[in-house]
Formats: sequence, structure tokens, C-alpha cells
Amino acid sequence: MEIKAVKLYEGGFMTQPFAMGGGVSEPVFDENKTYESSLQNYLFDTGSEVILIDTGVPKEVPDTPAKEGQKIYQGKRIHDYVTALSHLGYKPEDVTRILLTHKHPDHSGELRSFPNAKIYLSKAEAEALKLSGDNIVPVEFQDGAYHNFEASETITDGVYFLPAPGHTKGNSIVIAENDGLFYLIHGDITYTDAALIENRLSVVFEDLEAAKETLTKVRSFISQNPTVYLSTHTPEGLTNLDEKKIMKL
Repeated sequence: MEIKAVKLYEGGFMTQPFAMGGGVSEPVFDENKTYESSLQNYLFDTGSEVILIDTGVPKEVPDTPAKEGQKIYQGKRIHDYVTALSHLGYKPEDVTRILLTHKHPDHSGELRSFPNAKIYLSKAEAEALKLSGDNIVPVEFQDGAYHNFEASETITDGVYFLPAPGHTKGNSIVIAENDGLFYLIHGDITYTDAALIENRLSVVFEDLEAAKETLTKVRSFISQNPTVYLSTHTPEGLTNLDEKKIMKL
């Protein structure tokens, strides 16, 4: 299996209070400290299937400069999603499945562009997006435990879809096992690797207690398994993938 990044935006930033201020009652973080931000999604090429994990922002979203006081700026657009995919050698018709981590438009923006793909997402996110039809698979995680996660859905050999609520109520993550490593694609469990390491949540969540529990599970999994942590909103995800860098907590 090949795991590739679909590169969409680069050169952005996020502030420390945005990246780490979730659930913190006092402004204990530095407004002037920032972390690099970007936007990328990922795909698995199994040889027989092309599986996308999330689909970026809608093509028609304008490319805008950063504004004063902005908490997160995802950067300057490199390509729209379909064009970025074409630079990796794939056409929309090649995509067989899409695993959607959550409903936010920077993850679900181009679901419409893949005519042959079945779209897997939690039942809660399918209901929130009002998605239905023969190509929609509302996942109910009925395949039993996966390591320290109580429930899972096996997508194909070595690819697992796991419930990870908090950021949104139906948030999910994807783990792929490949060559002895675990590649964890987490949507927005954290926005930067520093938050994962410091056990901090961002300010974006629908259920704070669920988000805390999910972060604890993710950190426990990483502590017990050689894991490459693949983020959507920081270029650290790209470096981790390129170097097959095992996350250390």
C-alpha cells in the first residue's frame, strides 16, 4: 500500500491560544506564539483501490490573504483538490472510496467530485450533512475493538475507521497498518503536533469531554504502537509521512 499526501495549501499559521486553548478557562497561552499551518489530505493506493481520506475545501472557496488578528490561516492555495490529485497521477473516476473524518467543509468540500466512490462516514456525520443515497455508507462501527478503541469498522485489509468524537459529535479517525507502522490520520484531533505532545485541545470542539477522552485514547495508542501521526493542518504531517517519523510523546 502506498500512502500519499494531497497538498492543498501552504505557508499558513495558527496561534498558540487557538491550537491549545480548548477547555482552558484562563488565557495562559501566548497570543504572539504561532505554529506553521497548511492544508493537506491523504490517500491510500492499495494497488486495487484508491481510497481518499477527506476531500479538502470546495473549489470555489477564494484564496485570501491573512488578516490581522486571525487565529488560524491555512495558507496560500497550491491547487484545488482535483488538480492536486491529478498531480499524483489520479483522476476522479479512479477513486473507489472516501473516508470522511468529519463534516467541516475543509474536509468534505469536494465529496461531489468522485462519481465512482462510496463515501464512508459516521452515522452522526451523515445525518448532520443530510447525506443519503446508494454511495453513502453511514458507519456504525460494528467490527469490535481495535487495540484500545472499543469499536471499529474494517474498510479493507489493514485500514480501519474508528470513532473519535469531540471535535464534532461524529468525528472519526483512520488508521492504516503498513510495513510494521501505524499511520494515524486524525482529521482535527489536534491542529499541530505540539498540542498532541502537550496533551492540549484546540478551541474547536462540539463536545469537550468527548474530545478529552478521544485525545487520551489517541495518545495511549501512540504510546503503545509505532505511529506516524498525519495531520491535516500542519506541514509536520507532510514531514512525518516523508520520513516515516514515529511520534514520541
